[in-house]
Amino acid sequence: MKKSLRFGAAAIAAVATLSLASCGFGGSSGDGDAEGSTTLDLLVPSYSDGTKANWETVIDGFEKANPDIKVKLEVQSWDNLEKVISTKIQAGEAPDIYNGGPFAGFVGDELLYPTKDVVSEETYADFQDSFIKNAEVDGTAYALPLIASARALFVNNALLDQAGVEAPTNWDELLDAATKVSALGGGVAGYGMPLGSEEAQAEAAVWLWGGGGSFGDASEITIDTPENLVGAEQIKKMIDAGATQADPGSTQRSPLMDIFIQGKIGMQVGLPPTVGQIEEGNPELDYSIVPIPTKDGSPFTLGVMDQLMAFQNDDDKKEAITKFFDYYYAADVYVPWVQAEGFLPVTKSGAEQLAGEEALKPFLDVLPDAQFYPSTNPQWSAADGAFKSLFGQLQSKPAQDVLTEIQAQVDAG
Repeated sequence: MKKSLRFGAAAIAAVATLSLASCGFGGSSGDGDAEGSTTLDLLVPSYSDGTKANWETVIDGFEKANPDIKVKLEVQSWDNLEKVISTKIQAGEAPDIYNGGPFAGFVGDELLYPTKDVVSEETYADFQDSFIKNAEVDGTAYALPLIASARALFVNNALLDQAGVEAPTNWDELLDAATKVSALGGGVAGYGMPLGSEEAQAEAAVWLWGGGGSFGDASEITIDTPENLVGAEQIKKMIDAGATQADPGSTQRSPLMDIFIQGKIGMQVGLPPTVGQIEEGNPELDYSIVPIPTKDGSPFTLGVMDQLMAFQNDDDKKEAITKFFDYYYAADVYVPWVQAEGFLPVTKSGAEQLAGEEALKPFLDVLPDAQFYPSTNPQWSAADGAFKSLFGQLQSKPAQDVLTEIQAQVDAG
């Protein structure tokens, strides 16, 4: 699936996802390799118009350092990726290394190496703890975190100054600050609350998880819980207090963020691409980026990531796969790739190397506290759709009723 993770070169502009020509490879049997050499097949999606060249740079460096190993690259569009990988697996031609999203099905079919089997201890320990945990199935990691995105609160400093409030750290402060900003009038809203279908599940996560709830785990989707009700009722409290824009139940995230960029919203949760959008749309905007306020002020962010994984095609290739992963995740190789594609790094060393990037620092700071959708649960797709179609009803329905309806839709599949 296509991910909205990118924030552009130099952490400023979002990158467009484009289809790239495939280099192609003919299976993973290694037939045709020169005596004593190993060929690894690498299948990846196109994140930008530079993806093919960015991977080729990595591969060139790797092959120079490991002349007995060759890497065949195939680049596919996100639209084609799942069909391509499914076809290859059915034909017995799975790639040795694959960059994709969902992977639990491959684990169930016993197709993947456990991560610890194909990386060194040093590389494994370098992954952000929350990200490697999100790559686990039944307590074992089967995928390597590749790239990340996180969310933070964008704050219009000028509006908060006019209202006499500071950037909030917890819900009580947020409600107070947003209500006072809305009271400034002139079409200004205190907090941008996008509960429309575009990304209702993300705004829901911000509040429900920020109050101590969750969407469940790999084995069970749990929406209708007392813990989630805390966050849902706080959303209603914000709406009823006039702390949000008008009609939040049908408001979409992207156009609402445009209004923030125009200077008419005091606070809104945003992504790294928002930095580039502000630079392009209103570079004079006086704003700051702070952690998302939670019920008690504890640290939290909504994280998203893609993965690399290794298929168990030929144990003779395991050593070569390990060498490739260890090479790729070395900070001097990985960080330039991440920057070129416009992502956040998933390694501790990568975050340290980019700590001086002012536009990235607020997002890097919250990465260790990232929480994730239960995407390894087969029912997550139904839950995602239920949030998008039903969660906006919080504007007019009791919070308990909305959670109950979402849970029922999930349970119905």
